[in-house]
Amino acid sequence: MSTKSGVVCASPWPLCLLLALLVGGALNETITRANDWPQILGPHRNGVSDGERLADHWAPGGPPVQWSQPVGAGNAGVAVVKSRGVLFHRIGDNETIEAFDPSTGERGWKLSYATTFAPQVGGDDGPLCVPTIQDGRVVTFGAQGVLTCCELSTGNQIWQRRTHREFDALEGYFGAGSTPLIWEDRVIVNVGGHKAGAGVVAFALEDGRTLWQVTDERASYAAPVATSLDGQSTVVCITRLKCLGLNPTDGAIRFELPFGKIGPTVNAATPVLLNGRVFLTASYGIGAVWAQVSPHAARELWRRQDVLSSQYTTPVAYEGRLYGIDGRQDGPDADFKCIDPQTGDTLWSESRFGYATLLRGGDKLLVVKTNGELQLVRPSPESFQPLSRHRFTTREVRALPALADGRLFVRDTQTLYCIDVGTDHAP
Repeated sequence: MSTKSGVVCASPWPLCLLLALLVGGALNETITRANDWPQILGPHRNGVSDGERLADHWAPGGPPVQWSQPVGAGNAGVAVVKSRGVLFHRIGDNETIEAFDPSTGERGWKLSYATTFAPQVGGDDGPLCVPTIQDGRVVTFGAQGVLTCCELSTGNQIWQRRTHREFDALEGYFGAGSTPLIWEDRVIVNVGGHKAGAGVVAFALEDGRTLWQVTDERASYAAPVATSLDGQSTVVCITRLKCLGLNPTDGAIRFELPFGKIGPTVNAATPVLLNGRVFLTASYGIGAVWAQVSPHAARELWRRQDVLSSQYTTPVAYEGRLYGIDGRQDGPDADFKCIDPQTGDTLWSESRFGYATLLRGGDKLLVVKTNGELQLVRPSPESFQPLSRHRFTTREVRALPALADGRLFVRDTQTLYCIDVGTDHAP
């Protein structure tokens, strides 16, 4: 991934590390570690934290809950960097960005602004997008397209843009749901301003000014991802009906693939990038696409509806295979599958598993089912290999979980839980 931290050093690494340790104040908040979860789907937006070591099994009572705290409306997961977590939720008629201590749940600073959002479908009127933390700043994207940047250390607002109003974008069925990407000094957002040629817009991280805008595509709910293709930085962004490869510097379109379908459909899973190839998935009769991508072109290798059609869960990769959920939450029980993206073959399928979101810590999968059950699974191309399971809530769970320092942060409709899934408390 091409995003950069706030410290750049050409010196040998021990000296660079010493200099980083000597830097105090707010900058220290931005130095991410392998075990941080600073944005949607973790350090590289792929649902993976290779630095985590998870327990092999859980005790009969399940992994211990370190703490829990009430939360407002919304389905936005949290972000965590070092000793600070950030929660984004709706309290009354305000969207609220709020800091918390990951080890205790104690609340810190709070920044709120008014909202009048009401969804076209469903009853949850809170934000959907996970906060993004980088360079001592927090960026959030509210349900009505309010893009906010504040200081991580204090919560002081630095700038704010009302993107739907400014670029004449539609709110969509559930409100804005594509989590912004911070790439170097800019914030890249799937705004969906199709009438203004502002489907995707880049804003300056420093002051929020518009740097570029491109395409007349409407927005999706999938988060953009940064990668390097043949040494050239590229942002892969799924819109309402396409997958675009963009030059993050100026917004130039490098490639595009048709992906999506007119009608009551949603693109919500984040693109998965593997060795110069991209995997795309969606339900609603759209299916899956496996394509080879370069800085200047995209070549579709296969497109099928019978492999992995995920409503919003992003598949997780391990040793060249993809593990994901085939189906929808609002339908028959979905299947949990392992597929070979090279061929499109299904290696195994756990039928009627139920809908869930996934992440990987090292060599194990954490599966959070929407019915409140948590499963620990060993990824294997041979068969479904569950290690432990525990139901931690009876309420619905749709927000994406976060994994940092052996702690799983996951919220249902009313509560944020911090669950110890690391090796220290393994039975």
